[in-house]
Amino acid sequence: MRRLNLIFIVLLLVILTGCSSTSTKKTNEYSRRHALAGKASWYGKNFHGRLTASGEKYSVRKYTAAHKTLPFGTIVRVTNTRNNKSVDVKINDRGPYVKGRVIDLSPKAFSKIAHTNEGVVPVRIQILDDSNTFRYKH
Repeated sequence: MRRLNLIFIVLLLVILTGCSSTSTKKTNEYSRRHALAGKASWYGKNFHGRLTASGEKYSVRKYTAAHKTLPFGTIVRVTNTRNNKSVDVKINDRGPYVKGRVIDLSPKAFSKIAHTNEGVVPVRIQILDDSNTFRYKH
């Protein structure tokens, strides 16, 4: 009976280790291929209620963001490098389409790291979770 329990525990640890390394490997691969530092801006009021590139409705009241290449559904932490404030957002749109910018945040998300009057701030992006990514919602 003890031996059976030991085998079960070892098997469970092997499975859990395999799952975590796959997710980490995927995240590290994204990190190498995508711009994860630069300038962030916010976008919003004109797009509120319209469909995003992922097929979700855009809301100025949600913690969402647009990135040119990260998969939809990726959760990232955006940190303002001037004041070290950060916010976690879900990628659900494409953009920004302005040279030098790496991410567009919803106004609610942007207001967590800077005042919207600033418009553009330097940021660092860290991928937190890429396990629920998808191509298109529609």
